[in-house]
Amino acid sequence: MSELSAEKLGLHNVGQVYHNLNYDDLFNHEVANKEGQVLSNDTMTVDTGKFTGRSPKDKFFVQQEPSNSHIAWGNVNKPVSVAVFDELYADVIDYLSGKDIYVTDGFSGDGTTRKSVRFITEFAWQSHFVKNMFIRPNETELASFAPNFRVYNASNFTNEKWQKHGLNSEVFCIFNVEKNVAIIGGTWYGGEMKKGIFTMMNYWLPLDGILSMHCSANVGKSGDVALFFGLSGTGKTTLSTDAHRKLIGDDEHGWDDKGVFNFEGGCYAKCIGLAEENEPEIFGAIRRDALLENVVYDENGVPDYNDSSKTENTRVSYPIQHIENHEPNLRAGMPQNVIFLTCDAFGILPPVSKLSKEQAMYYFLSGYTAKVAGTERGVTEPQATFSSCFGEAFLPLQPTVYATLLGKKLEQHGVHAYLVNTGWTGGGYGVGKRMSIKGTRACVNAILDGSINHCEFETMPYFNLSIPTTLDGVETSLLNPRNAWEDKASFDENAQKLAGMFVTNFKKYTSENHDFDFTKAGPQI
Repeated sequence: MSELSAEKLGLHNVGQVYHNLNYDDLFNHEVANKEGQVLSNDTMTVDTGKFTGRSPKDKFFVQQEPSNSHIAWGNVNKPVSVAVFDELYADVIDYLSGKDIYVTDGFSGDGTTRKSVRFITEFAWQSHFVKNMFIRPNETELASFAPNFRVYNASNFTNEKWQKHGLNSEVFCIFNVEKNVAIIGGTWYGGEMKKGIFTMMNYWLPLDGILSMHCSANVGKSGDVALFFGLSGTGKTTLSTDAHRKLIGDDEHGWDDKGVFNFEGGCYAKCIGLAEENEPEIFGAIRRDALLENVVYDENGVPDYNDSSKTENTRVSYPIQHIENHEPNLRAGMPQNVIFLTCDAFGILPPVSKLSKEQAMYYFLSGYTAKVAGTERGVTEPQATFSSCFGEAFLPLQPTVYATLLGKKLEQHGVHAYLVNTGWTGGGYGVGKRMSIKGTRACVNAILDGSINHCEFETMPYFNLSIPTTLDGVETSLLNPRNAWEDKASFDENAQKLAGMFVTNFKKYTSENHDFDFTKAGPQI
């Protein structure tokens, strides 16, 4: 229990305050409160109800100066008035006051831009989640901990006045930049807290000239650093978790004048289809102190990672120490290689291609992957998804701000850039087959050890990508995707179709800012 007063927490009054509980105490509270189920592997699993993912349409920023002039207002960053925020903030404070609450303190980032964040939650498992995900202060740091930012998570509170407030639904996740506070209501999904702080880091750091990135990162024995950009399901966590390289982090990083640093102290991996033979490090990380979300289990508490009946987005959070080969400083030097991951369900993009700086800027701003038919109701064929900088949902500033910083760093440090397709080959979804993890790892290994630079390259039609003609560990017939298709005419037709999607999507950058006219580096039709 804690001596934190209600006044210090910003509440009217409190019951018991459980402040920075250790893992065993959190586990005992979860059991006593019946918040989840203990599984056969000695982990806790919780059910987040109907919200098994983020609610991007329910995310808002308070519209006020000076943040008003920096935020890129639109579909991603929607405004809410000071008056609406103040009313909902008062409602959240009223809701949490008088209750037993869990308070967890953590850090995000490193160095002079590191942020101290205090999470105030109603449930032990939410405290457990943020303890896993953020950098855990030591005892000395906790003794003098002063939060730069506070998150009030009132997940059980719903906003009945949402229509009057002009919001999307009874759910809300609202950021007040000037007051350094966020309020969450109506959703139990833990990822709202994680991505909420990531969103704020994406606001703060670029204004200080530091590139914030939605990527994973690892470092080799010689100190060579690699970044892996990609949207959910493209392999960021899987490919950066490598027994031969130290993991810096699996999702969120900054790039400053010293190199790359992790924002977080844990990992948040997808569990669907998880198998020990394919992803032994992640599988092994699911042990005591890990926290599973929405995973199906049998009567003996044995998890079934192949069961998607609750959601395709089953997850596990765990402290990064659960990955044996991690970088304890959560920081390393300058990157040598940047890898853009895409899951191309159309089967058009090559398994690996080398990018020029201009192509790197183009594919970074495009942020392409594809939804697979059958994963969503009504989706009968692959659907292209373009997410600026591979993380548009978390970018408060204009995407070109992040692209400008990336371009400068690629040039300044002579960084190599590559595009790796973890999706389909020999045909689109339902016709071709998905690239094996083994094959994709062979592509990544060739990048990391530099052997890809000694290959002969040819130029792929439509996309003008440089692709190796041979590569150890990858079937030669797969390297040029056209060769892998039996129906060459069908490939050409689908390649032009996908190229057209890229061209259409990129027009939003050329119309807004001629400095970002990298269209010649992209697909041509």
